[in-house]
Amino acid sequence: MDIERINDNTFKVYISYIDIEERGFSRDEIWFNKDKSEQLFWEMMDEVHDDDHFEELDGPLWIQVHAMEKGLEVIVTRTEITKQDERIGSNSDVDDISSKIFKNGVSSSIGTHEFDDFSSYMDELEEIPMDYTFVFESFEDVIGLAKKLDEADIQTSLYFYEEKYYLHIIFDFEITEFESVLNILSVVSEFANNSKTTIHIIQEYGNQIIESRVLDELNKHF
Repeated sequence: MDIERINDNTFKVYISYIDIEERGFSRDEIWFNKDKSEQLFWEMMDEVHDDDHFEELDGPLWIQVHAMEKGLEVIVTRTEITKQDERIGSNSDVDDISSKIFKNGVSSSIGTHEFDDFSSYMDELEEIPMDYTFVFESFEDVIGLAKKLDEADIQTSLYFYEEKYYLHIIFDFEITEFESVLNILSVVSEFANNSKTTIHIIQEYGNQIIESRVLDELNKHF
């Protein structure tokens, strides 16, 4: 496992799949088994502590996980609590600070959590709605996706912004298994790319074409 210090508040860890397997974990376990993924994460953090990359890992953190071809890259950033956060004085409010987790090149919005409450973080991950925004080069690609993907258990909306089409997808882990989410994202990725433009910009400056049930609506008319 390789550890790289980025700055005073950020470090990056790379661990190969070979290293993961030598530690007794499989690829499926680290993505679909909460207990196993948590165990691996803590093992990695223990090694970070041993190397003194961080003296104290307290307070809210941004955790980014990148699935690479031959392993995982984990970036952990310790964030600062602003005066506004101090006035709020609630852990739940601090937890609302935006964070990103990246899996297979697709970004998702979730909450930032206290480092020493990682178990609670993993539990809540299955309950928090997660949203993804994809960009399509043509309307035909959107139609192609509609022909291939069932819209059950997902919320969708379609936008047009700067000559491109954007599909916003929201998952709710209370009704959708995480493995199903990955399968759906895999299908969508055949027709679109992950958007670098946030949904907030698209909603403010773009035009909404279909408000909901995008794939069902397209299948009705095309």
